[in-house]
Amino acid sequence: MSYIDTIAPELAEGEVREMYRRQEAHFGFLPNYARVFCHRPEVMKCWAALIATIRRPMESRRYELVTLAAARALGNTYCSLAHAKALSQLMGMEAAQAMLAGEAGPLSEAERIMMEFAAKVACRAQEVGAEDIEALRAHGFADDEIFDIVAVVAGRAFFTRILDGLGAEADTVFRQLPPGLVEPLSVGRPIARDTAQA
Repeated sequence: MSYIDTIAPELAEGEVREMYRRQEAHFGFLPNYARVFCHRPEVMKCWAALIATIRRPMESRRYELVTLAAARALGNTYCSLAHAKALSQLMGMEAAQAMLAGEAGPLSEAERIMMEFAAKVACRAQEVGAEDIEALRAHGFADDEIFDIVAVVAGRAFFTRILDGLGAEADTVFRQLPPGLVEPLSVGRPIARDTAQA
């Protein structure tokens, strides 16, 4: 559900219909988040192009770790679950659950520092200091990689604020994930009971 009225798939026309079709083709269903963009499908298109550009230089594991850290810090259940699911496909479900339980094994020290930095940028960017950047450099991150981390967080902040600001709930499909993923990542709005929206 969301707090605004959205266009039902069977009534969608033009750009909205095309956006819905792309999303459904990718996921096998129409995600709740896509519905809230029905009033401005061009914004979804621009955001998708931006985030694709931002993530291009990053390897997938790093992108997913940074995105998860940002989404979790921002209190967005939807993106936290979506990117934890993607991460579990990269590192294995057991490793993903161990990471969320706070076990050190699944992550390198550099990844742990990176995720802490991403969470700080997400919620307290004004407190980032030169020492934070130096800590990343000390763990092998080059300046262009540090830029990429910050850009991923900034992009995620934009997206989560639209979803939460309009009341979009994570799709019911996330209820099928193991409790070891769902419980620690239910950091904001609950998972939807029904994927249908007004």
